[in-house]
Amino acid sequence: MSGHGFHVHGPHDHELEHAQQGGHGSQGSMTNQIALFTAIIATIGALFGYMGGATQANAGLYKNNAAIKKTEASNQWNYFQSKSTKQSLAELARDLAPDDKKPLYQAKMDRYEKEKTDIKAVADKLELDATAWDKQSDEQMHQHHRWAQSTTVLQVSIALAAIALLTKKKWVEYAMFVAGGVGLLVGGLAALHI
Repeated sequence: MSGHGFHVHGPHDHELEHAQQGGHGSQGSMTNQIALFTAIIATIGALFGYMGGATQANAGLYKNNAAIKKTEASNQWNYFQSKSTKQSLAELARDLAPDDKKPLYQAKMDRYEKEKTDIKAVADKLELDATAWDKQSDEQMHQHHRWAQSTTVLQVSIALAAIALLTKKKWVEYAMFVAGGVGLLVGGLAALHI
């Protein structure tokens, strides 16, 4: 450097200026574009990962509710069976009883028949509830798989971003954008329950 306004840059000074200005041409722009894309995709991927975990937890909860309802229905069917057995015994007793006792056993048979009808209605309702919970669980698992697929493709997109930065290959950058788009599309399908 001279005292008369003439300034000479060394190679190091030139590289520092170059780095501060983002580089020359498209290389700095590519780096910034990939960095921004990676940050956005990573954020969206984290949200999709959360949704995948939530739907998996819901599926487990709903499957548990279905099992509880199935157990309750089974208990009702066992109760129904016990009433059927009592009804059969009352019928046998009526057939073997003297004529003056037959109305007593017939009344028991009629009572058991009514109780069985009520028990059957409860058992049928519990079975319908169990089927509904099972269906909801299956839907949640399907949605979970969509979220997981989306998250996986977004992670591949992030890996491609790193490869694009290291190799400076334009086709890898395009592959990164395509993978990111596919991940977002599959995430959209998950959000729409498709």
